[in-house]
Amino acid sequence: MSSTTAPPSQKEVKKPDPFKSFIAGGVAGAVEGVVTYPFEFAKTRLQLLSKSSTQSRNPLKLIYNVSQTQGVSALYVGCPAFVIGNTLKASVRFLGFDAIKKMLADKDGKLSGPRGVLAGLGAGLLESVVAVTPAEAIKTAMIDDKQAAKPKYQHGFGTFKLVQDLGVRGLYRGLIPVAMRQGANSAVRLGSYSHIKGLVQNAYGLSPGEPLGSGATFVLGGFAGIVTVYSTMPIDTVKTRMQSLEAKKLYTGTFDCFKKIWKNEGLLAFWKGATPRLGRLILSGGIVFTIYEKMLVIMG
Repeated sequence: MSSTTAPPSQKEVKKPDPFKSFIAGGVAGAVEGVVTYPFEFAKTRLQLLSKSSTQSRNPLKLIYNVSQTQGVSALYVGCPAFVIGNTLKASVRFLGFDAIKKMLADKDGKLSGPRGVLAGLGAGLLESVVAVTPAEAIKTAMIDDKQAAKPKYQHGFGTFKLVQDLGVRGLYRGLIPVAMRQGANSAVRLGSYSHIKGLVQNAYGLSPGEPLGSGATFVLGGFAGIVTVYSTMPIDTVKTRMQSLEAKKLYTGTFDCFKKIWKNEGLLAFWKGATPRLGRLILSGGIVFTIYEKMLVIMG
């Protein structure tokens, strides 16, 4: 008597619906943005410090000092723009990644390591244009403005005034390093996450479409975040400098910014803010992937 059950290689793999990927990614991005923003604030402040500055380079001390002298709310300067951008970024990232992954997967729904990296790279480039560059430009400028003797954009409709002053060109200043960073981020993060998740699923006899438990998902997402930080930090530092309010006066372009940091501050300057970024990405990796997977389960 023949069995009606198809062998594992012929099972139909459930693929996420694009709309559900978009919604799940957006919710995950919004939650992650709010929870981890103080780390993002500290990272940006450290990257904007000049070599001659006497301020502490300890991110935890910086967060403590700012909260004590300016209030906890100061740690969330630029947060609304960051959260909106993060929400849209996560939606676009997962939507794009799932769409590209679907095209590159084999007949069993599995994705090889190189193809996972390629899918992540495509998702990162897409999100950098649609969401990340303008949101990061506003966030960085707001944090930079907060340090000025007479801040211009911290009250009332300051953000709208900032957007007006920056203009479209200003909002997309730093697009090249942002695209490089997001492409590298997503290629490393999503590629490594997808590959390790596949290994875990194979080890436990799960099909490619089956979700992992919350604990495993959080650990895998956190590990993907660690790999991402140290491999992409130099690009992130150049991106932040290019989006500062004084960037037009200091740098003629992305390569000039990279060259001046190297020449004037040394190689280690590219890893300024690595510690708070590491803290944020470990948390965000765990939070984003966990919420994303759970939202897909909730939506069926």
